[in-house]
Amino acid sequence: MNSENTDFLLTTSVPRTLETKSKILGLELSDVLILTLNVSIQNLIFGGSSLKLIMVFGSSLLFGLVLFFFKRGKPDFYLQHFIEHLLSPTIKDANQPDTKYRKFRSNI
Repeated sequence: MNSENTDFLLTTSVPRTLETKSKILGLELSDVLILTLNVSIQNLIFGGSSLKLIMVFGSSLLFGLVLFFFKRGKPDFYLQHFIEHLLSPTIKDANQPDTKYRKFRSNI
């Protein structure tokens, strides 16, 4: 074996942003989906009226700005976790029987 060929290490450059979240205009993809649903529903309701520009684009712009500033500095998926927290029961009992428990096998 020739030692001249084994002394170097093959390297490739790797981008430093492998774990960067996908964002569009500073909003997460789920937020963009919510804004798209808002635009489509508002357009369905107000599409034929004279209030189309104000209601469709104005409400989406306002809603997008509220989302952008509300979620600023918060962790990823903050809005989903916040809604789950609001919908969860406020009192959780620690000593309640498990009513959903079923035995996996009955002849063990």
